[in-house]
Amino acid sequence: MSKITGFLEQPRVKEAYAPPAARLKHYREFVTPLDAPQARRQATRCMDCGIPFCNNGCPVNNIIPDFNNLVYQDDWRAALDVLHRTNNFPEFTGRICPAPCEAACVLNIDGDPVGIKSIELAIIERGWQEGWVAPQPPAVKTGKRVAVVGSGPAGLSAAQQLARAGHDVTVFEKNDRVGGLLRYGIPDFKLEKAHIDRRVAQLEAEGVTFRTGVLVGAWDEKSRVTNLSRETVTPDALRAEFDAVLLAGGAEVPRDLPVPGRDLDGVHFAMEFLPQQNRVNAGDKLKKQLRADGKRVIVIGGGDTGSDCVGTSNRHGALSVTQFEVMPQPPEMENRPLVWPYWPLKLRTSSSHEEGAVREFAIATTAFTGKGGKVTGLKTVRMELRDGRLQEVPGSEETHEADLVLLAMGFTNPMGPVLDAFGVQKDARGNAQATTDEDGGYATSVDGVFTAGDMRRGQSLVVWAIREGRQAARSIDTFLMGRSSLPR
Repeated sequence: MSKITGFLEQPRVKEAYAPPAARLKHYREFVTPLDAPQARRQATRCMDCGIPFCNNGCPVNNIIPDFNNLVYQDDWRAALDVLHRTNNFPEFTGRICPAPCEAACVLNIDGDPVGIKSIELAIIERGWQEGWVAPQPPAVKTGKRVAVVGSGPAGLSAAQQLARAGHDVTVFEKNDRVGGLLRYGIPDFKLEKAHIDRRVAQLEAEGVTFRTGVLVGAWDEKSRVTNLSRETVTPDALRAEFDAVLLAGGAEVPRDLPVPGRDLDGVHFAMEFLPQQNRVNAGDKLKKQLRADGKRVIVIGGGDTGSDCVGTSNRHGALSVTQFEVMPQPPEMENRPLVWPYWPLKLRTSSSHEEGAVREFAIATTAFTGKGGKVTGLKTVRMELRDGRLQEVPGSEETHEADLVLLAMGFTNPMGPVLDAFGVQKDARGNAQATTDEDGGYATSVDGVFTAGDMRRGQSLVVWAIREGRQAARSIDTFLMGRSSLPR
């Protein structure tokens, strides 16, 4: 175990951020990972708590006390091996996971939790630096072929597990580059895309084939979701060529706001706005980019996607940025004895908020106003919780000026036409229906067709996508071979 009194002697060590004035000038990452001595000091804070609640708090069940102890012992290679046992891509989660493991840390009951996420990132960055992250091609091939539809974290983790089990895996991606929402949803200042590229190179060396610009199934032509496909493959053709199919696309249908004025120019979904900047950063030349330069920007939605819109708008040089959230402002500090070890409701201030934004809580948009077909403002009303229900406050109507409105209210379900083309049964929310049972888990109503990640569970975290991709890979391996040695 790590130093038994370390949590009494060492304060939490935080990663360093570049100052806002400097980082707003570029789209690169601005967080400096912990160096080896800092990570080791942080690891000493992992106490002998008896029951490591952090393991259950982590959706992929990372073996956190073990890799903390190995870092403390300065055995980084072994720490990397432990980390990779449960997580295919810790460089993704170490950057963009909200770290529910830290909320579950025993130290979080009345103090600062262990910086598990920062230790995880330090381990994987050391691994890449030392050349320890290498392809692991299978010793024996099975002759079975698997198609993975979607190249986000669920699809990539499943593809890697299946390839290492000896299957021939082909990943289909409708856009021009691999990565799904990691590529065209997460801003570069949170996740530079070179991290995706080096994992893709590893997967290719392990035998995975990638086919980009290929749409599988059908598409809603009215959708504003990024679709850069150049060809379409039918489900029948896919099932005829492959022994199993995994549907691992994202929950890409954004929640809309059907109020008067919604069709005005200047009102856009966040996922129209964010992918364009990522494409420009990658060197693409767009005919017309949706930008916030010199505009009064209002972001509707208080979650991570809204925060990403704030950070991108500020980098564009927006005149002002305001973020609306319909729910009341949560407390700055949760009632830890009441909610621990679960994920708490509390006010969270992101790095993008620190760069400049006005945050409005308990406010709902009732209409968009405009002139000459372009948005010029919003009409809003204040909200409050009464008798457990969110209700309007009488006489609280307001108007707000805006030149650009970004809708970032979350996502409802995956693209229906894709699921309909395969004929898989859907649940009440429009997701592909499948259980997570150990026997027959992740199998859809269509024989040989499986599903995982956001396409099965709905909008969620990258860490949940990785977990589901890994578990679906085991189910597919069992389906093909009668048994599986892949971890669940």
